[in-house]
Amino acid sequence: MATQAQTSGITPPIRLDARALGTALAASFALVYPAVLWQMFHAGNWIFGPGGRPSVTDFMVFWLAGHSALKGVAAAAYVPQLHHAAEVAMSGHAFAGQLPWRNSPLFFFVAAPLALLPYVAAFILWVAGSLAIYTLVIWRIARAPLALVLACATPAVFLNAICGQNGALSAALMGAALLSLERRPVISGILIGLISYKPQFGILIPLALAAGRHWRTFIAAGVTCVAGVAASALLFGTDSWRAFLHYLPITSDEILVHGINGFNKLQTMYGFVRWLGIGNDIAWVMQTGIACIAGAALFWLWRRDIPLALKAAALPVATLLVTPHLFMYDFPLLAVSFAFLYRQRGFDGVEFWAIGLANLCIGAFLFMPTPIGLAALFISSALIIRRALRTRAVGSHAQLAPQVA
Repeated sequence: MATQAQTSGITPPIRLDARALGTALAASFALVYPAVLWQMFHAGNWIFGPGGRPSVTDFMVFWLAGHSALKGVAAAAYVPQLHHAAEVAMSGHAFAGQLPWRNSPLFFFVAAPLALLPYVAAFILWVAGSLAIYTLVIWRIARAPLALVLACATPAVFLNAICGQNGALSAALMGAALLSLERRPVISGILIGLISYKPQFGILIPLALAAGRHWRTFIAAGVTCVAGVAASALLFGTDSWRAFLHYLPITSDEILVHGINGFNKLQTMYGFVRWLGIGNDIAWVMQTGIACIAGAALFWLWRRDIPLALKAAALPVATLLVTPHLFMYDFPLLAVSFAFLYRQRGFDGVEFWAIGLANLCIGAFLFMPTPIGLAALFISSALIIRRALRTRAVGSHAQLAPQVA
């Protein structure tokens, strides 16, 4: 039977589906990033500089550290003067400041194989490979095409690709560990142990595992950490660990106290307070307060009888809030949180637009380098709190069953 609009010849108004519009916009970003990188490459703004020599990027730090490991002098990578001299020689020009090697010796297991390849091939393989693993994990968590689109659309992925950082790898490890937690607890523990290559991301994991009584995972993670330290010391020398531990407090002092990289780049409460021009002591009080609140909330959440997907969504956000040492390239971890929220149930309108706003904050960093990432963390925290307050207690035996909206 014809509607009144049809019989009267009036075209009904077009109703915009916010979800479809947002998905289309996200897909556009995901497709634009490779095109922009290709254009930057040809313009001499990515991988290579205008003079045809490698640009000074974080990946250069990884690749040169890998060369030190291959030469049997891994500890030299932790000496800022030596590493800076190698960067100057490789880039072909002097530059102010330093890009020191700050990762634990565990990351030599990644850097050394990459250093076996020519620089360009290593850079592209690293970016493409880590992104592929990251997107695979996000898809396994959410089991929906939308998750793949959102995972690739986040500006944090683009930032990682520009500088060749390891944020996508960190997100993949944590996402896979949380996904395996119930059905494969030992595998989960091994993956958690591998996250220790960035120790600041492991601060809250023992607390969450203890609160949730995941003891097999807890033990497996501890054993993996010990085995990783032993294996890296055996392969790359005990001097590498001595150098890492020696320069760890020096690095912390340079980044946090003296702001060698700029407080505007620290996406933490500490960085925000210092960026405002407030002193170190007050900044630490504020950061400690945020850390205590995040830790207590995470412990409370993991003790509750609620879906594990919701608990898993909370851990990456709390982890990013707790550490004072956080840069924008670490924000692919937020995609893990969003994927687990979607796994529990599809996004409603508020969540869909809040996630878009969080990603807008991340993208704004490209044009306005400030601690704006902190706003994305607060938005994500609010989404998890909202879910927790609305979620009724359910049994934990079927908590990771995927649901598609």
